[in-house]
Amino acid sequence: MPRKQLAKFTVPFLQILAPDGQADVKLDPGLPDDTLLALYRWMRLARELDERMLKLQRQGRLGTFPPNTGQEAVSVPAAMVMEPGDWFVGAFREAGGRLVRGEPLRAALDYYNGWEEGNVLPDRDLHIMPNSVVIGCQIEHAAGLAYASRYNKTGEVAVAFIGDGGTSEGGFHEGLNMAGVWKAPMVTIIQNNQWAISIPRSQQTASETLAQKGIAYGMPVMQVDGNDPLAVWVAVTEAITRARKGDGPTLIEAVTYRLMMHTTADDPTKYRTEEEEKQAWEHEPLVRTRKYLEGKGIWDQKREDALGAEVKAEVDAAVKDFETPHSWDQDEPFRHVYGTPHPVIEAQHREFLANLERGTDRG
Repeated sequence: MPRKQLAKFTVPFLQILAPDGQADVKLDPGLPDDTLLALYRWMRLARELDERMLKLQRQGRLGTFPPNTGQEAVSVPAAMVMEPGDWFVGAFREAGGRLVRGEPLRAALDYYNGWEEGNVLPDRDLHIMPNSVVIGCQIEHAAGLAYASRYNKTGEVAVAFIGDGGTSEGGFHEGLNMAGVWKAPMVTIIQNNQWAISIPRSQQTASETLAQKGIAYGMPVMQVDGNDPLAVWVAVTEAITRARKGDGPTLIEAVTYRLMMHTTADDPTKYRTEEEEKQAWEHEPLVRTRKYLEGKGIWDQKREDALGAEVKAEVDAAVKDFETPHSWDQDEPFRHVYGTPHPVIEAQHREFLANLERGTDRG
């Protein structure tokens, strides 16, 4: 029998907004001015929070955290497209999207200072899953949430985020496989920021694109310019609409760049060049979006200065609240390690309390 071709696949690419702020008029979704201004404001607020957290960490006032700078154009438009009941299932580099969904500014400060209260949301109906530091497992969580939505016919879509390095984890593939088989209403967004800590994209996988990994699991895929919020908006809108209609999951690869370190415990100068970073800054999303708004005549330097002062004041207030003395018991974490008492943890708890008492006695 002669060989024959059984299937043929393609990976479409979408860019609407070029680095110089010029939009393809045929592809521009024509978002209202107030929506565009809100989009830029959320991105600007996320950047301000990121910059402040870096200063706090370097001053010893905050723990280690993963900066989001350069990736604001992925999670912010995705979150704005979502319905209130949809599930936001993040990794740990989606600060902007979390803010859009209603997570308080202070939550990130608490969380990255080692306080579990950072995962306590003001309203559980926000449907924001906690940060997933265990790489890849959030994809399985999202698949489960999406399947539950389909099974219960409640209409929610689960939107999950993962980094390029996370696509090498088993949980990523298991979650996509489940979502594909069960036609779960799920959208997976790969934030391809080119680096998995110190490992470049080229050494992570032999796949020409990361998007094509979804083809194996029977779902539509797309690669978008992840520094272009309009392209992300369009791609996620299409994917969520498809999911909500009952047509199953979609995989989107957003090509962006991690402009800062992996976490504040990392030194990127050890593994990438200054020239590479310089070129990446020339394509960063905030400058691109601002140029687009200026071209539409709805933004200028005066408004930029006013917005800068506004978001700075918001972050200032959050930091002040964060650094105000709290009433939380210092031994509270010991009560949440296991659901039932454990002798080793109880022994450590007693030792901790004893050390606290000795410290108090010594003033």
